[in-house]
Amino acid sequence: MSGRQTTDRAGMSTAAASTGNVAVDETNRLISADKVAGTTVYNSAGDDLGTIYTLMVDKISGKVDYAVMSFGGFLGIGERYHPLPWKVLTYDTSRGGYVVDLTRQQLEGAPTYAADDEPWATPGYGRNVNDYYGMPY
Repeated sequence: MSGRQTTDRAGMSTAAASTGNVAVDETNRLISADKVAGTTVYNSAGDDLGTIYTLMVDKISGKVDYAVMSFGGFLGIGERYHPLPWKVLTYDTSRGGYVVDLTRQQLEGAPTYAADDEPWATPGYGRNVNDYYGMPY
């Protein structure tokens, strides 16, 4: 297909396989997971709270359950990770980031973990996260 661009059913631009490009772009409704990582998270007052570090996807449903936000630290030292139920985030096109209705103080009291912790292995961890944010589990 010698570098020809096409559009798939989701409206994503795809390049021909011979160019070596892979469709990793976004549309008005879809975004690739690797593009979500690094996206800024703001509170409703416009304060920069952190960035999306990764997404946690339910293996059975295929839906994103949590966005794990990196928060605090300096140059990766002392950085903490905050799982946010996906439904508490709203994408704001004018900011180019996600908005949560949380204050910095609420976030500081939220479930969190360090890089060397394994919280998801703890039974009930996801339920505790959802409970903190008042979301059904």
